[in-house]
Amino acid sequence: MRLGADRAPTLEYAAFLVQAAWASFDSARMREPDGNPDVLRLLSAGLPLHGTPPIDALDEARSVLDHSLAQARPRFLAYVGSSGLEIGAIGDLLAHSYDVNLALDARAATLLEEQTVRWLADFVGYPATAGWFTSGGTVSNLSALAAARERSLPGARTAGVTPGSAAIYCSAEAHYSITRTAEVLGLGSAAVRSIPVALPNRGLDAAELESTIVADLSQGIVPVAVVGTAGTTLTGAVDPLDSIADICSRHGIWFHIDGAYGLPAASTSRASVFSGVDRADSVSIDAHKWMFVPKSCSALLTRHPAALAAAFAHDEAYVPHEGEVPNAVDMTLEYSRPLRALKLWLALRVHGSTQMREAIEGTLDVAGYCYDQARQFDDVQVLPARPTLSTVPLRHIPQNCPDLDGHNRALAAAIQVDGSSYVSPAVIDGEAWLRPCIMNFRTTTRDVDVFLGDVRRLGRRLCGRH
Repeated sequence: MRLGADRAPTLEYAAFLVQAAWASFDSARMREPDGNPDVLRLLSAGLPLHGTPPIDALDEARSVLDHSLAQARPRFLAYVGSSGLEIGAIGDLLAHSYDVNLALDARAATLLEEQTVRWLADFVGYPATAGWFTSGGTVSNLSALAAARERSLPGARTAGVTPGSAAIYCSAEAHYSITRTAEVLGLGSAAVRSIPVALPNRGLDAAELESTIVADLSQGIVPVAVVGTAGTTLTGAVDPLDSIADICSRHGIWFHIDGAYGLPAASTSRASVFSGVDRADSVSIDAHKWMFVPKSCSALLTRHPAALAAAFAHDEAYVPHEGEVPNAVDMTLEYSRPLRALKLWLALRVHGSTQMREAIEGTLDVAGYCYDQARQFDDVQVLPARPTLSTVPLRHIPQNCPDLDGHNRALAAAIQVDGSSYVSPAVIDGEAWLRPCIMNFRTTTRDVDVFLGDVRRLGRRLCGRH
C-alpha cells in the first residue's frame, strides 16, 4: 500500500497543484463552474477494481476541485466561511500525515492543542481555563449545552429529560445549531425560546429575555442556558452580551456565547461590541471562518471544565484512566479527534496575532465600504444600521417593480449564473435580500465595486420581467 518509487514524484506533483491552486485564489473567476462532461463521467464511474497511477489520480482530483464551488476566491461572497489560508493548508497536510489521535494523551500534540486554546482565548479576551477543538460550531455548541443541561438537570444524561420541563433561550436569529442541539439533547425543539430582536441593530431584546425566563420559572420550567450570539449568520448582529450576563447571573443560568462567526472581531476596533464576553460560562469560535484557516477548525472554550466532564466522562475498559488529568475523550463529544489545532497554531506562529487582527480589521473596512457605496445608489437598499460585522445585506429596488422579493430571488440566481461574483439570498423580516459576506482577506474594495456593478447590471436586465 506504499507509493514506493512513485512517492517522491507524487509529492512533488501535489506541491505543484497546490501552488497553482493558491495562485488562482488571488483573482476572481470569470464565472463559477458548471457541469463539466469529463468530471461528470468520472464521478459516475463504479468501484475501481484496479489502481490508477497516482499522478493521474491527482489530476482527476484537481479537476473535480476546480469544478467545485470554493470560497477562497475574492468575489465569492455567498457564505460565512473559510478563505483557504495557505499555511493552514500545510498544517492539515502535516497533521493528516502524522495522523495523531487526540482522544487520549498524545504527548506534544496534546500540549500544542492546549497552547492554541490559550492563544485563542487571549486573542478574543475570554478567560478560558480549558478548551478543545471540534469539527465545527454545531459540535462546539452541542458540547457546551450538554454541560449546561447536566448542571441544570443533574442526571439527565442517564435518566433523560421530561418533555416540557426545561428551556434554552436565544435570539430569534440565532443559528439553527441551537435548535438542533435541543433536539439531540432530548429537550426538543419546543424547548427553544426564540427571543425577538431589537431594531435597528438586531441584537436579542434583553428585557424580553428576562420576562420570558421569569414566566418559565413561574411554571416550574428549568432554564438550561441562554445562548448569546456574537455575530448572527443572517446579518452579523451581536447580542447585548453584558446584559445577558447580568440576567444569567441573577437567575443562576449557564451563559453560552455562540461566537462561531463573529468573536474573532473582539480583537479589533469593534471590541466594545463584545463587552461581556469574559463573563460567559463557555464560548464557541470557528477559526475556519474569520481566522481564515481551512475547514474544519472550531473551538469550545470554557471556564468550567468539570461541567464538561460531568456531561461526557465515562469509564470503559478500553480507555485508560491513569493519574488525575482526564482524557480529552472524557471532556468532548468525539472519540477520534484529529489535530485540528495545528493549522491555527501554524497560522499564529507564521503571521502573528497582530497580522491576524489586521486582516480581520481589513475585512471590516471592506464591508463598511460596501455599505457606504451601496447606499449611494438610488436602486439599491441597505439596512438602516451600518453592519456590526462583515455581513452587508442589500437588495435591488428598480422603480415600478411589482414584486421586489421575486426580483431579488431571481437576481441572486442570475448573479450565480453570471459568475462575475457569487452571492446567496436571505430572508430578512419576510423580505428577500442579497447577503454578501466579506470574510476573505483577499477581497478588496475593487471586488466590491465589481459586485455592486453586477447587482445593478443584472438587476436592470431582470426588472422588465416582473
